Amino acid sequence: MRIISRRLLREFWEKHPDAAVPLQTWFHDVERAVWNNPADIKAVYRNASFLADNRVVFNIKGNHYRLVVVIVYQHGMVYIRFVGTHQEYDRIDATTI
Repeated sequence: MRIISRRLLREFWEKHPDAAVPLQTWFHDVERAVWNNPADIKAVYRNASFLADNRVVFNIKGNHYRLVVVIVYQHGMVYIRFVGTHQEYDRIDATTI
């Protein structure tokens, strides 16, 4: 999968160093993945939550952080829409971000 944009992840882990390794691991795993549908994601990330419009919420670092992406399966693209703490996640609408 092609991930847009790693910069958001890097900026987040610079503020939250404990998130660096889990986010880098997620990035490299997804980069190597081929996801054709939500079942492909669920097979690897059992705790992933699926929202409308191909949005997926991942729990990062044992559920300390949240990562929201939009996936365009037919093009193999993953667009990072949000990465943050649970408190920050609670203040957004993950279905529209």
